[in-house]
Amino acid sequence: MKRLAFLLFLLIALPIHAQLQDPLIGPLVAVTPAQQDRILIHDIANGNTRTLRFGYGELHVWDFSPDGCRILFTLDSDPARLPRLYSARLDGSDVQEMVVYQDDSVRGWGVWEPDWSPTGLIAFTMIRDFYYTDGTTHRDTHIAYIDGAAPAEPEFYSVTGREYTPTWSPDGTWLAYISYDRRMPGDDIYSTAVPTPEGTSAPDNLSEILLNEADLWVVSADAQTKYRLTNFMTGSMRAPRWSPDGELIGFIYSPSPNNDTFWMIGNSPNALPTQLSGLWNLTLDHTWLPDSSAMLASVRDFRGIRENRLWRIPLVGNADDTATLYIEDDTFIHTDFPRFSADGRYLAFRNAYSLVVIDTINATWQRFDENLPGNTPPIWSPAAFTGEASCLQ
Repeated sequence: MKRLAFLLFLLIALPIHAQLQDPLIGPLVAVTPAQQDRILIHDIANGNTRTLRFGYGELHVWDFSPDGCRILFTLDSDPARLPRLYSARLDGSDVQEMVVYQDDSVRGWGVWEPDWSPTGLIAFTMIRDFYYTDGTTHRDTHIAYIDGAAPAEPEFYSVTGREYTPTWSPDGTWLAYISYDRRMPGDDIYSTAVPTPEGTSAPDNLSEILLNEADLWVVSADAQTKYRLTNFMTGSMRAPRWSPDGELIGFIYSPSPNNDTFWMIGNSPNALPTQLSGLWNLTLDHTWLPDSSAMLASVRDFRGIRENRLWRIPLVGNADDTATLYIEDDTFIHTDFPRFSADGRYLAFRNAYSLVVIDTINATWQRFDENLPGNTPPIWSPAAFTGEASCLQ
């Protein structure tokens, strides 16, 4: 009788999600709703949804492990500190804080934008706050990395402290990121000087008026090779996206904020950037078609259409004239965050903050999370994921 009572206690003590939910099959798409209090994992194979909660604080899902058996997320569980990086099994168990860091000169640190490489490295933006004896403060943001096999101390790819948005190439051998330079403003507060006149004396409030503008850099996974890919004299780039074949990086270049154009460049130290559009638009987000033949972008005020629809951006010619609507259905006129599944069959994106998944083979679609809208990207399980049952073997 005592043994039976003990077994009943164990069953009650198990996590509810582990008791009641069938193993996930895949492909999986994970999202965080606007409340940022849970992770929703949708199983496209059967339409089931698993909800994971990890206590209090702002939660953000970023990636899956290379085998798809773990989920990678940040959690801001303490208002007095920056977000920390965690991973957990797909049932929410075995939660591990991934970054181990101790520096007496740093008053606060955190992690943002982690990306889990297919080779196992996790790259991320490492945020560190420094407080000096004179009462001043300073924040550095470096590109750091750890081996995702276990919690570890970070190593650093970048040096200036103004770097963001690490993005692995499809094979995990290269990492693209953006680095900001401080530049003199031009005729207005939104544009850099063209060029800064020689002999111009710096104003007294120089640090207050300098603009932060970004260019694209690439570093090898072993940190042995690093080079700058773009060097725009004015304006700023953002959102580097690798083509699935790993040959090109698409990005958005803006001569001034919210005036966007499409560009791409090959991953080579001597590569020249190629401009794909010239007229300004507002690009919310973009990705690549699975065959690397074109980019897919959520764009507003483009080709005479005001709504933010999904457009196919060709790699040849002027997209201002040749881009075509990827979906002509007027149901999808408030799109954002397009992402293809690893096999290229499914396209997930936000539409009016709800998650939509389109089966590109059967030309059908499904809406998820109507009661839990969100404004963050959907995250797909990797090609190596063969079902949760395989993770338990």
